[in-house]
Amino acid sequence: MQPSSTPSTGAANPPRTLWEIIRAIVRVTSGNFLEMFDFFLFGFYARQISHVFFPTGNAFTSLMSTFAVFGVGFLMRPLGAVILGGYIDKAGRRKGLILTMSLMALGTMLIAFVPGYATIGLLAPILVLIGRLLQGFSAGAELGGVSVYLAELAPPGKKGLYAAWQSGSQQISIMVAALLGYVINTGMDPSTIAAWGWRIPFFVGCLIVPLIFMLRRKMEETPEFAARAHQSRPSLGEVAAALLRDWPIMLAGMCLVAMTTTAFYLITVYAPAFGKALNLSITDSLMVALLVAISNFIWLPIGGVISDRYGRKVVLITTTVLTIVTAYPALSYLAAAPSFERMLGVLLWLSCLYGLYNGALIPALAEVMPQKVRVAGFSIAYSLATAIFGGFTPLISTALIHTTHDRGAPGYWMSFAALCAVLATLWFYRKKAVSQAAPSARP
Repeated sequence: MQPSSTPSTGAANPPRTLWEIIRAIVRVTSGNFLEMFDFFLFGFYARQISHVFFPTGNAFTSLMSTFAVFGVGFLMRPLGAVILGGYIDKAGRRKGLILTMSLMALGTMLIAFVPGYATIGLLAPILVLIGRLLQGFSAGAELGGVSVYLAELAPPGKKGLYAAWQSGSQQISIMVAALLGYVINTGMDPSTIAAWGWRIPFFVGCLIVPLIFMLRRKMEETPEFAARAHQSRPSLGEVAAALLRDWPIMLAGMCLVAMTTTAFYLITVYAPAFGKALNLSITDSLMVALLVAISNFIWLPIGGVISDRYGRKVVLITTTVLTIVTAYPALSYLAAAPSFERMLGVLLWLSCLYGLYNGALIPALAEVMPQKVRVAGFSIAYSLATAIFGGFTPLISTALIHTTHDRGAPGYWMSFAALCAVLATLWFYRKKAVSQAAPSARP
């Protein structure tokens, strides 16, 4: 079967061959790779960044300042979700995702090349903050745009499997970033890494920007969106009005996402800092992060397939209840006698819960959003959850450990997020906002 001859600027025929499917998925998820690659590096090298840009003279204060800047970027996500998400719903998936990719690349390059506080003074942390705000603004619609694109591309009964690759691309970025960090930390002495070695992975991220940009330019519009080419598309004002009208769905969607975003940032971005708090070596923490990313990559499509076959509800309820019951005991078990083996075992368990949950969550959230504002609605729900829960997970976890002197305390935060998610799931199904029939049974 021959590939479609449709130009990349127009509508695509649905991908039929395995090669066509793989190409379409790689093109759209490439921006997710860059987003999470940089986020993980910021979390992993938080201590080095704190010394370079926030030298307060107190290690805890400097680290908290760094995590605060990391978290503030997430506060821009809801704004990006409304503005950029509305643009994607109006102008098309392809044009919108090229724009989010460009803004994200600008923020990444800004962080990579900004001189330290010792060189340019207060301007250094200000520029880093601007870079994080740009990244947060673009990411507000990036994840929603990619998830909706994949869901619209998928044939009936396979939306969970297709949408899972949005998060799958993020796991690949964690693997690459962890491997780079492992090589740097085994090949350089700590003083060199603190001085400039931590910048190397950020430079690598900048080098792959042109490749990702070329991939995005070759994207084609989804058939579902192209089918509405001659219909009236909502203005940004109409998008905002629709979001306000459907605020209960957005709020419940935010609670659904609370579980997945908190779990992800806890077991990946915060893992190196958590390992440091447990007095484990950096190389051990990096290896755990790498293996957790591989585990996530495996469980995500499994969760999507199970939800395609048996319905979203059973996966969402089961994983959230297990998280509520086991998160704190698991982290307390690790904190009682920290070791590489215990950290790996505990985070692999949380990885299983996260991967299965997220595999069902992404298609469920895309299905419940009104079609005309699907990207904006998905993005605002995800962005609010990331801003309130996930983005501040490193900050809250660090503060919980510092104030309670309980190194298992991040488990309380994860359990609270899971409780919000299970209540939202019950609300959605009670209201029948999501069909209780297995998605594979739908036409």
